[in-house]
Amino acid sequence: MKDCIFCKIASGEIPAQVVYEDEQVVAFNDINPVAPVHILLIPRLHIPSFNDIIPEHKELIGHLAWAAGKLARLKNINEKGYRLIMNCGRDGGQEIIHLHFHLLGGRPLGSSLVAD
Repeated sequence: MKDCIFCKIASGEIPAQVVYEDEQVVAFNDINPVAPVHILLIPRLHIPSFNDIIPEHKELIGHLAWAAGKLARLKNINEKGYRLIMNCGRDGGQEIIHLHFHLLGGRPLGSSLVAD
């Protein structure tokens, strides 16, 4: 998608503080963090939202979740706990129309909700 900011980050067209990448996933620090660790994980493939996942995406979504767990371990938030969030649709708080996870940790998170 040529106008998608996350697609532009995944292709290297727009710079970001990338903390992990492979052939399927790019992870980078959120520019407006709400926790000491706030990483966005995106698939390189443009999938608009959770509602747009099709059977062919199952392995990719599993890989995205695996990468989130790997980053939680690398950032040393796996032992105390972290939050993995995927907002879906405008009313669900999704502002960037490209499927992504928020990985949050590094402090007690309470019960507050996180918007995109």
